[in-house]
Amino acid sequence: MTLVEIAQIYTDLVRLDDQTPTEEYQTKDRINALRTKYHQMLMDKMREESIYFSDRFDATQKAFEIIHKEKAHS
Repeated sequence: MTLVEIAQIYTDLVRLDDQTPTEEYQTKDRINALRTKYHQMLMDKMREESIYFSDRFDATQKAFEIIHKEKAHS
């Protein structure tokens, strides 16, 4: 998978988690498990491509920036 593909899936999962009601705890748990998986994939791919990030929060911010730039170029 490319960095853009991973970032897109990850940011979609973040948005989905934000939109899912707290009462839907099983759904939120599943989303969170996928978020964790894709966040790790994102950080691994960023390291592979020599993209610096200071911590996991910075990596998340960069994922949103990558998607924003990608949409601006399409």
